Amino acid sequence: MFRRHARVAAVLGCASLALGALAATPAAAHGPSAAARAALPAGDGWASADGGTTGGAKADRAHTFTVTNRAELVKALGDGDATPRLIYVRGTIDANTDDAGKPLSCADYATGGYSLDAYLKAYDPATWGKAAPSGPQEDARAASAARQYERVELTVGSNTTLLGVGRNAKLLGASLQVRGVDNVIVRNLTFEDAFDCFPAWDPTDGDDGNWNSEYDNLVVYGSTHVWIDHNTFTDGRRPDSAQPSYYGRLYQQHDGELDVVRGADLVTASWNVFADHDKTLMIGNSDGAGATDRGRLRVTLHHNLFKNIVERAPRVRFGKVDVYNNHFVAPKSGYAYSWGVGVESQLVAEANAFTVPSSVDPAKIIKKWKGTALTARNNVLGGRPADLLALHNAGVPEETLGDDAGWTPTLRPRVDAPRAVPGAVDGGAGAGRRL
Repeated sequence: MFRRHARVAAVLGCASLALGALAATPAAAHGPSAAARAALPAGDGWASADGGTTGGAKADRAHTFTVTNRAELVKALGDGDATPRLIYVRGTIDANTDDAGKPLSCADYATGGYSLDAYLKAYDPATWGKAAPSGPQEDARAASAARQYERVELTVGSNTTLLGVGRNAKLLGASLQVRGVDNVIVRNLTFEDAFDCFPAWDPTDGDDGNWNSEYDNLVVYGSTHVWIDHNTFTDGRRPDSAQPSYYGRLYQQHDGELDVVRGADLVTASWNVFADHDKTLMIGNSDGAGATDRGRLRVTLHHNLFKNIVERAPRVRFGKVDVYNNHFVAPKSGYAYSWGVGVESQLVAEANAFTVPSSVDPAKIIKKWKGTALTARNNVLGGRPADLLALHNAGVPEETLGDDAGWTPTLRPRVDAPRAVPGAVDGGAGAGRRL
């Protein structure tokens, strides 16, 4: 049941208390605890610059909510106005449900005569060729996709904090959209399986074509001052690796786990887990977006765990991006790269730790995508110091990169020795951990 609070349903206590206490203790009548209203600490990454990030710290009682299902969450998020809001998420909220809470399947969204079998028959490259799909089945796919879009994309307004309650707060199948707003905090949530029922076939994507899907778990689009902290991002119940192949290509139903795009700026992502995914974290989504992205896309990534990630951890265009004290655990098979150096990117990667199987060539950790340089210093590989840029340049000489990103990060509250990073990050990152 949707509840506006005169009293908050749980006490966080001080920021060092375990989140498991949140669901157990009634709040005092004076309202949310200091931890629930916590702002990003001063000096903690780019989101602390230019006034800092406070989220819904100033929310009054009428705009403090506990939500347990999609309908409650949508109502709590409001109509996009800038009124400060503090939203507690309790339990699992499934975005693929109707207004009465009934689960919706892909078949419930399908319209216009769409079926996967008919789509596959219509656009088989052996008979259709390289032209973009068009006609009744493509029209039906697009109409069906629009019906799912209406359910799963949830929009966050300015001056909002979303905070998971306890150890098991989850957004299932949802794509949280932080679009064109300022001052947002998202903490202690598991984002699982933002899946697309209706991937589109693009025969011109790559040499052999590809399936493309929508719905990143969390999108920061044209927004400023966003703090993303102690969350877990995972494909969970529906890993892409378990999906079939059609036309010789994986039928991929997921897009990214986190995207920061279209002029977004001043973002800190700290103590998160990004797990079991392919195209994970993109900062800047187009080489041609310089007009909106140049001078923006300033992002800090620190104390995050990237586990069994294929690529984009992150891939960067344009932005001044600070990547430090993260732990990267490469998968045993399928690994592509971690740091993508894109057009006009200024990536600084320092004091990170890599754990990779013997099957992974360390030269592949860095990938050149029209970029010219990055700063990569004081990183460790398998617990030992490693000059990752030198390994890349020697191993992939046709993609040689310079060693100076052109700036020096200063917004770092602490920098752990890189050998200490796996222990600190593996034990402290993700939803359900101590804030």
